[in-house]
Formats: sequence, structure tokens, C-alpha cells
Amino acid sequence: MDGLDRQLDLNLLVALDALLEEESVTGAAARLHVSAPAMSRTLGRIRRALGDPVLVRAGRQLVPTPRAVELRPGVRALVHQARALLAPEPVTDPARLSRDFTVQASEMVLAGLAPRLVRAVAGQAPGVTLRFMPEALEGTPALREGRLDLEIGVIGHPDPETRTESLGRTRLLAAVRAGHPLAGRKTVTAGAFAAADHIGLSRQGRVRGPIDDRLAELGLRRRVVAVVPGWSAALLLCRETDLVCLAPAGGAAHHLDALGLTTFEVPLELPPVVLGMAWHPRNDADPAHIWLRDQVRQSWRRPTAPLPESPHG
Repeated sequence: MDGLDRQLDLNLLVALDALLEEESVTGAAARLHVSAPAMSRTLGRIRRALGDPVLVRAGRQLVPTPRAVELRPGVRALVHQARALLAPEPVTDPARLSRDFTVQASEMVLAGLAPRLVRAVAGQAPGVTLRFMPEALEGTPALREGRLDLEIGVIGHPDPETRTESLGRTRLLAAVRAGHPLAGRKTVTAGAFAAADHIGLSRQGRVRGPIDDRLAELGLRRRVVAVVPGWSAALLLCRETDLVCLAPAGGAAHHLDALGLTTFEVPLELPPVVLGMAWHPRNDADPAHIWLRDQVRQSWRRPTAPLPESPHG
């Protein structure tokens, strides 16, 4: 046995399986889509590796040796196992899926998306648990490190390998309590908007943001009375005070109504808020993760509950 044949070559198993099944070099070559001379050379390698002729001439046919007959069932089983191992994993049956998915999503997204996503997942996959994590993980390598399965919201600066997909976009509205001086106006000028007291929304406690930049371009300035880290806290504070806060259009509507808040268009040119989802490529081909991403897409578009506006209408 030479140095080449001492090396493990699983292709020889596949060829041996075909040769033992067909008992013909030509037949095995056709089955594996190679030429007859190439298969003949492979048979030579198999003979050297086994120290056995494997197939011998009997008239116009080839017949297996006793050693080949002994090997046939084992070779067949190994080839089947290898093909099953390397074949694409079957599509996940959600009803049989037992798994926890860790999802990071902003409060703005959760308010509109979570109810329908949870209903969809619970209805199809009772063995699945969705673990929603706080936005504190945003901007960290949590996806890369496997601490998150999916991130949903404004995807900032992901790691280079991160997969991302746009889901839609929304715009920001101004929200006030029903008795606020700006409530019920058909139009609110930039001056009136700036003159009102405001709630700032920032996890880092920042007072200034894009709104202030747009106002400064008009020579205006607003007064931020309080800064809160979350959207829910901002809306609750808005309900109890004469402060203006910003809220996403679309999916927030039923929450605003429940709190007794009214909205008006922000009288400034603001870019839309683009929302999407992100995941690590380790999960790209995982059938269960593919199913989860599809549930997110469908829940986003499902009309039974409002969500932020889609760019596709």
C-alpha cells in the first residue's frame, strides 16, 4: 500500500459502493457521472488499499470476491450515513421545535410587533420561548458572541459579517395629552413646537438630538424639561404633564389612544426611521432560525394589528 492509499479518501467508499452495486466498471462510472477509464483507475486504488481484487472477471462479467461480498453491507451503510449527514437539514416542523430564541428589540418595535409575533409563534410552535432583551445590548458584539439570536429595530453599526434585512420604516409624530395647548390644532408651526416644553428620549441621557439640529437651522431652540431612557416612560410622563414627546407613527396608534394622547405632525423635515433585523451568519442556514425570521416578516406585514409604515405600502 503506497503513501497515497494510506490516506483516508471517502470518495473511494462511494466508488466502492457503486462498483459493488453495479458489478460493472462501466455501470459504476455512469452512476457516478465519470468516465470508464477514471473508474477503472479508482478500482485499481481500491484494490491496492484493500489488498484484494474486489471484482474479478468471470466470462464477460465481473463478480465480487468473498472479501467484497463481506464488505458490501458495511460500505452501503457508511455511504448512506455520510449522505444523510451532508444532506441539507429538512425544513423545521414548528410544532416539534423546542428552543429558546433571544431577541433584542427596542420598545418602539416591541409595542407594535411583539403581540403579533408572540401570537404567531405560540400558535405554531408551543415549544418555543421568545426571550426579549433590553436595548442595553445594542452596539455590543452580542450577535457575534451568540448572546443574541436576532436584533430588531434601528440597525446601527453591525459587525462586518452581520446579516441585515430591512423590514420597513416609520416617521416620528409629536404626542401630547388631550388638554395640552397644542392638542387639536390642524397645524403646528415650528415656532409653536419649539416654544413648548419637551421630553427627551435617550438611553445615554443626552439632551440634544436631531430635532434640536433641525430647529437650530431655523434659528429656534426648544427646552427639554426631562430626559428618560425608554419610550414607554416618555409616553406615561407625557400623559401626566404638559410636555411634548415624540412617538412613532403607525404601530403606536393604539397605545397612544389607550393613554389618551393626541398627535400632530412634527413641523420639521426629519428623515424616516429605517427599521430592520440583524443576525449572525452562523444562523443563516439554520432551519429554525429561518423559520423565526419568516415569522418576524409575516408579523410585520400582518394587517390585524397596526405596525410602523412599510416602504412598500
